[in-house]
Amino acid sequence: MTSRPDLSLAQRKRQLVADELTEAALQLLALRGFDGVTVDEIVAAAGVSKRTFFRYFASKEDVVVQFLADMGTDMCAELASRPAGEPPSTALLRTVLVPLTTCGAHSEKALPLVRLILRTPALHARFLERQAQWREGLSTELARRLGLDPAADLYPHLAAGMALTAFDTVLWRWSESEAGDDPAELAEQAFAVIGTSLDTVD
Repeated sequence: MTSRPDLSLAQRKRQLVADELTEAALQLLALRGFDGVTVDEIVAAAGVSKRTFFRYFASKEDVVVQFLADMGTDMCAELASRPAGEPPSTALLRTVLVPLTTCGAHSEKALPLVRLILRTPALHARFLERQAQWREGLSTELARRLGLDPAADLYPHLAAGMALTAFDTVLWRWSESEAGDDPAELAEQAFAVIGTSLDTVD
């Protein structure tokens, strides 16, 4: 997360502290596992007090949940910014490529974190909760783009679900890859399989 110029000095300071806490927490959790890290160790690594930590997060689990929330926000923003006439398969591929490209570019940090989320039951459950929220956001945007009624048409929900299933499949394949495959390339392969169905809008 980068600093935004439209924020006040106080807001930028809060964002900086939150970013430092998030970075320290995610690095430690990815390195040592969810149960192997305490809040005391996170605040020591970030150079802040325990009281400061709880001003931003209710628990170490919430650090990961916020990371996931940011990922979903980025995807919804990307879909909304895609050209109006772009085929749904292309728009949705570009949407999921936003976090996947970032993961691939920072694989040394991102891959252990993805493995942590997928292999820790509590975190994986929260990840699935977030995906349900992302699906609603993506389906609403798809309906708007295509002039469909999200309450009556099945397509937006199905298409968003297919895109997120591909996203989830790519993350699992990437997490299991010993060689550290490129998640963006895996996404391209996944969308080559589902692209025709995504572009069939009745």
